[in-house]
Amino acid sequence: MAETHVVAISGSLRDDSYTRKSLRIALDAAEDAGASTELLDLREWELPVFDADTENAGDAETFRERIQAADSVLLGTPVYHGSFSAPLKNALDYCGFDEFEHTTIGLLAVAGGRFPITALEQLRTVGRSLDAWVIPLQVAIPRASNAYEDGELVDEEHRELIETLGRETVQYAHIEPDPASFESGENVGADD
Repeated sequence: MAETHVVAISGSLRDDSYTRKSLRIALDAAEDAGASTELLDLREWELPVFDADTENAGDAETFRERIQAADSVLLGTPVYHGSFSAPLKNALDYCGFDEFEHTTIGLLAVAGGRFPITALEQLRTVGRSLDAWVIPLQVAIPRASNAYEDGELVDEEHRELIETLGRETVQYAHIEPDPASFESGENVGADD
């Protein structure tokens, strides 16, 4: 089996981010399953608001290279107004089919409230539009401050789900999705 590289993108800019902490747990599980891993913390990347006329602004080219080199990508987001975060949306806008087509994507959303599912549905649509293969399992952590104590995840049910997601990013990293999704056919030339 080919070596597997899993990249996680944290869509949270908070210093004490539950999203980032959760992604690290998933990446640890991916490493335990034999993958190399990398966390792309959007606080560390210069990615100005996307403008198609300046698609190589800041660190965009290097960021795209890191995504393209991945076999699987974990997208982690806090939930803001029922959707995924603006920093994650902006980072994904710099990417396209070259980076995501036939890539396996895992989804994780963290909410302060009770309903993180809509953000996951929207990210799933983005993944399908890029002709990626989105893992059926997705992790939603509602009321995240109750799941974490003193910076550590104490909710064992959520830990098991996060670790399973990490393992599945390795298990399904080399899946051959076929045929192309309907959405990808409709989205041809979207980055023009």
